[in-house]
Amino acid sequence: MSSPSYTARLIDEWLRELFDELPALLITGPRAAGKTTTAQRLAASVVHLDRQSEAEPFRDDPDAALRSLPEPVLLDEWQMVPQVLGAVKRAVDQGSGAGRFLVTGSVHGRLDEPTWPGTGRLVHLRMWGLTAREILSSPPKPPFLQTLARADLAAFQMPTDAPDLLGYIELALRGGYPEPVLSLRASRRERWLESYLDELFTRDAENLDGPRDPGLLRRYFEALAVNTAGIAAEKTVYDAAGIGRSTAVAYERLLANMFVLDSLPAWSTNRLSRLVKAPKRYLTDTSLLTASLHLDERAVIRDGNLLGRLIETYVLAQIRPELELAGFSPRLYHLREKNGRHEIDLVAEMRAGEVVAIEIKSSSAPSRADARHLEWLRERLGERFLAGAVLHTGPRPFRLSERIFALPIATLWG
Repeated sequence: MSSPSYTARLIDEWLRELFDELPALLITGPRAAGKTTTAQRLAASVVHLDRQSEAEPFRDDPDAALRSLPEPVLLDEWQMVPQVLGAVKRAVDQGSGAGRFLVTGSVHGRLDEPTWPGTGRLVHLRMWGLTAREILSSPPKPPFLQTLARADLAAFQMPTDAPDLLGYIELALRGGYPEPVLSLRASRRERWLESYLDELFTRDAENLDGPRDPGLLRRYFEALAVNTAGIAAEKTVYDAAGIGRSTAVAYERLLANMFVLDSLPAWSTNRLSRLVKAPKRYLTDTSLLTASLHLDERAVIRDGNLLGRLIETYVLAQIRPELELAGFSPRLYHLREKNGRHEIDLVAEMRAGEVVAIEIKSSSAPSRADARHLEWLRERLGERFLAGAVLHTGPRPFRLSERIFALPIATLWG
């Protein structure tokens, strides 16, 4: 199926290639990120398991319900009727051929269970909100980190209409959920996001993890939003939310399982010592940060700390979806020394253990001083360090030092 109004996604080509070779795929990611819209273009039958009337036959007899449908079958929001996965497993084991089942879900938590029935039968892909590349329908190009690894300044292009600092703030406030970004004006986007958070803290949380106090969960989420792109101590965050440690641990796991909270583990190597081991937390979409804290452009531009956190969270939201593309699977980390002398926002380790590293600045005129942590890492890793970049809000790319560049954030999609 196709639609002239469909916004092409980065994952489209890889998804189709895999479905041409494999019997069943699982696509997970935040609710309302566009999973169903993308997957149903490959399906002959669509079952919305979050609708009672469509879910009931699969609760009664999932095998018979599945056999009754023309393939390929899309089973949307599998977590609402978990027994459908057993039916998919049995159908895959008994049948043959590629391109039979697509399964989508807005939770992650159960995928790690040893008895999860999809193991070995469903290949897992993750899908996030829209990137600027997708919103602007930019021409296809390699993932940004892959391009950076080439250490070639000429490989980076600027879009014809690159934003300034205020433009980047506006893009970040808009976020990446397809419906509000593509279909709603600003005032209605705000209402949509408020409703999204309400659903997140009530119905979605309860469906996944049982009854929770929505007010406390909201307060904890707001504390995380204030500290996005940071390494705040756990006690700092849960004290700010007015909850205890055990509740905070459960809430953080819940939010991660719903794909609205992500974290970068700390990077380490035998060549370095005295590194902080704590992860760095991020909201997965910057519109949730702004909606939960009721921010607008004026509030952000007046607060330098908040501005830096917003821009860094936005940059990661542009890079994260590229990790799902074919043949590209770096692992992302952050790096910080315990004494705070050296800190790098993003360290990407490639398959051969080689590294590219990124600093993210809200400045429009970065200098070599902004690359000092990258130079420090380059000197310690030698040839393992492929390239580094200081991403900034200015208008042009330029070289800062050997294998280290100053690149406008817009080169992510230019």
